[in-house]
Amino acid sequence: MRHLVLCTGYLAHEIEKELGSGGRWDVVIEYSKEASPLGTGGALKASAPLLAGVSHFVVMNGDSFMEIDFGEIIQLHHKSGGVATLAVIRRKNEMRYGSVQVTVGGRVTGFTEQSDDSNGLVNAGIYVFSRAIFDHIPEGPLSLERDVFPKLIEHGVYAAEQKGVFVDIGTPEDYARAQVMYSQLYELAGRKQPF
Repeated sequence: MRHLVLCTGYLAHEIEKELGSGGRWDVVIEYSKEASPLGTGGALKASAPLLAGVSHFVVMNGDSFMEIDFGEIIQLHHKSGGVATLAVIRRKNEMRYGSVQVTVGGRVTGFTEQSDDSNGLVNAGIYVFSRAIFDHIPEGPLSLERDVFPKLIEHGVYAAEQKGVFVDIGTPEDYARAQVMYSQLYELAGRKQPF
């Protein structure tokens, strides 16, 4: 049975009420609840006790919709031996995203905050981490993207470019677009939506 850890904050009780322990999807869900906002890095650090005994794990931000080849990103992570592997996608940054600089072999060499690069690689918010990531995240509120990743480069950060659909639901327009796509996918699968 698969094991999921959900990091929750605002309206955590509503999420837990809706998803419960995960039994109806044949998964086990545990919750790492933030009493106050910790950011992506702080939330991950707080979840460490729930991931005891796990050598590698996948992390997904909850504010994006992405078509991804998990096999590819996991394989690159194991092959590289790095501490982190990021899913990246080529996208017009529109001053909304930072870009990720990557070598031909997939090694990340740098990050640029909100760039006007017209065709750069952007962080898609899906990661594979080695447990060693916890050694590089201090306690307290912080951002994986701004505070942790730039300092990890020397320890091995890699990127797997993805080609599928990507919707960051950080704007009302993109949120509405993701809802339409979600409904269409369920219709195509011939299933009733779970929510």
